[in-house]
Amino acid sequence: MPSRWPLRTKPSRPDGLHYDAGFLSGTDRQTIVAWLSTLQPLWEQRFSLVRPLPEGETQRRLLRPVYWLGNWQFACLDYYRPPNGLYDRAVQAEPFPPVLQKLVSVIEQRARRMFQGDPDFPEKWHLNTCLINFYGTQLEGGKRVDVARVGEHKDFEPGPVGSISLGERALIQFVTSRKPGERDGVVAQQWLDDRSLQIFGGEQWKRRTFHRVQRVDTKGGHRFDIKVADFETRRVNFTFRYVPDEHVVPFASLSEVARKDVEGYVRTLALSSPFFANALTAPARPAAPGASRR
Repeated sequence: MPSRWPLRTKPSRPDGLHYDAGFLSGTDRQTIVAWLSTLQPLWEQRFSLVRPLPEGETQRRLLRPVYWLGNWQFACLDYYRPPNGLYDRAVQAEPFPPVLQKLVSVIEQRARRMFQGDPDFPEKWHLNTCLINFYGTQLEGGKRVDVARVGEHKDFEPGPVGSISLGERALIQFVTSRKPGERDGVVAQQWLDDRSLQIFGGEQWKRRTFHRVQRVDTKGGHRFDIKVADFETRRVNFTFRYVPDEHVVPFASLSEVARKDVEGYVRTLALSSPFFANALTAPARPAAPGASRR
């Protein structure tokens, strides 16, 4: 089994990387799986449906359905990308259910011990947003197409990241860019097992390297009852991050353009989520200062 240690040089310990294969108890796993069956994930388009496409881009659907907790970063708003992409990016979303909030408290304690004294650790850091990714196969033209992967990327939210995995194990790789446009220099990798926790952060793993989910196994026989048409889920991942609270706004406080961008998604969410049903009916409020900055 591939190790989490760098492939070329094995240091005494991997600063900024933590892996716990059995983090979730059986009871907590069962509770989370039951809660997941109540969600109605979205399959978002990458870009806005009301504004012109960015030059050179074509509209496309994301590789996998998603759900967010704490705050929702819609793809068409281009996610939260400091220092410039601060406003109209993080929309208030449903709070963590009790079982996840309990686990988040543990993850925060571990991360604070790991990164105590780290200059890149924000003073007010706490895990207030969670991206739930659903990995599996989709039905296209009567055929099953495997879309269980994520390409090279960085998480731009400040501070360390916590990740809980359910279902089939997945191979995460940390890669560097050796030349412009090349990101294939694998420096560390780890199989993420069912019920596992991974924490990563710091200069090496957040700023210098990209990470990707290279592949997701099919051998464990894991399947989840997720309400997504023509999609079979075999892995679910929860990625917990931090967005400064002042940059998280309710749907009603988005700029007019941003509200138009995501109103269709919010209306879809409102069909099964009382939280978003209430958000949709709240009166529009003045946008935050600088909210028009894209």
